[in-house]
Amino acid sequence: MFEKKGVRFLVTSILIFTLIYLIHKTRFIFEPVGAYLGAIAVPIIGAGVIFYITNPVVNWLEKKKVPRLIGTFIAFLLLVVVITLVVLFVAPIVQQQFANLYESIPKMVKSAEQLIEIWQDNQNIIPPQFEGTIQNIIDNLSTYAEAVTTGIIGVIGQIFSFVFAFFLIPFFLFFMLKDGHKFVPFISQFLSPAKASSFRQLAISINHTLASFIQGQFIVSVCVGVMLYIGYIIIGLEYSLSLALFAVVMNFIPFLGPFLSAIPAVIVGLFQDPLIGVWAAVVMFIAQQIESNFISPNVMGRALSLHPLTVITLILAAGGIAGFLGLLFIIPAYAVIKTIIGHFYQQWKKKQPEEDPDLI
Repeated sequence: MFEKKGVRFLVTSILIFTLIYLIHKTRFIFEPVGAYLGAIAVPIIGAGVIFYITNPVVNWLEKKKVPRLIGTFIAFLLLVVVITLVVLFVAPIVQQQFANLYESIPKMVKSAEQLIEIWQDNQNIIPPQFEGTIQNIIDNLSTYAEAVTTGIIGVIGQIFSFVFAFFLIPFFLFFMLKDGHKFVPFISQFLSPAKASSFRQLAISINHTLASFIQGQFIVSVCVGVMLYIGYIIIGLEYSLSLALFAVVMNFIPFLGPFLSAIPAVIVGLFQDPLIGVWAAVVMFIAQQIESNFISPNVMGRALSLHPLTVITLILAAGGIAGFLGLLFIIPAYAVIKTIIGHFYQQWKKKQPEEDPDLI
C-alpha cells in the first residue's frame, strides 16, 4: 500500500515538474498574455478591493427591496461623497504636513549628527571597534537619510502609480457591483452538475476569504488610524494626520505593519521633544493592544487561519520580490491559493476509496 501511494505521488510530482519545465521553455507564448494581465491588473485589483468594501452596502439595499442597479448608483454616490470630502479637507492638510516634514529632514539629520558627536566627546574610553562604527554612522548619516527619503518617495510613487489607473477602476467596479453575482451561475451552466456544485463551493470559499480579509482589515486599519490620530493630537505630535494615515496604509500589512508605522512617528516625536517620542511609542502600543485584543478578534476573528511565522515569511519574500505592493497583496493572494488547494484536495479525497483516503 505504501509503495503504491509512493509511486503515485512520485509520478504526480514528475508530471507537475515536467509541466513547469515545459511552461518555462515556452514562456514566450505566455508573454503577451502576461503583458495584457499586467496592464489590467491595477484597475481590476483596485476595483476588487473597493468592491468588497462597498458590496455589503449594495447587498443590504437589495435586501431592502432596492433594485441592484439603483443600489450600485447609491454606492457610487457614497464613494464620490467620501472622495470629495477627502480631497477638500484631508488632502491639503496632508500635502502641507508632508512638505513640512520633507523640508525638516536636513535639520533632523544635523541634530542627529550633533547628538552623536556630543555623546562621543563625553566618552572617556571607547573601544576602537565602537569608535569606528560610530564614525561610520556619522559619515554616512546623510546617505541613510537620503535612502529613507528615497524609499518613502518610492512608496508614494507606487501609490500614485496605482491612483493613476483610478480612471479605469470605476468602470470595473460598476460591473462588479451590478453583475458580480451573475458570474458563478454563468460559469456553472457550462459544467456538469457535480463540477458546477464544486465550483460554487469554491467560489463561496474564495469570496469568504477575500471578504474576511479586505473588509476586516479595512475596518481594523481605520479604527487604528483614528485612535492614533486622537492620541497624536493629545500628546501634541507634529504631522499627526499624515502619520496616522501612514499607519492606516501600513496596517494593511499583517503583523509587521503596526511596527513599521510606529517608526516614523517615534522618530518625529524624538526630534520634536524626546518626551513626545516616548509618548508616541506609548500611544502606538496602546492602540495596538486595543486593536489586537478587542477590535481584530471581533472584526476578523481567525478567518484566514494563518500562522504568524507563515505571515512573516510571506511578507519578507513578497517585499524582496515585489516591493510595497507585494507586501499589501501577498497575504490575501496566499489565502486564496490555500483555499483553492484545500478545496481540490478535499474533492480528491472524496473520490478515493474509504480505506485509502490519504495522499501519501
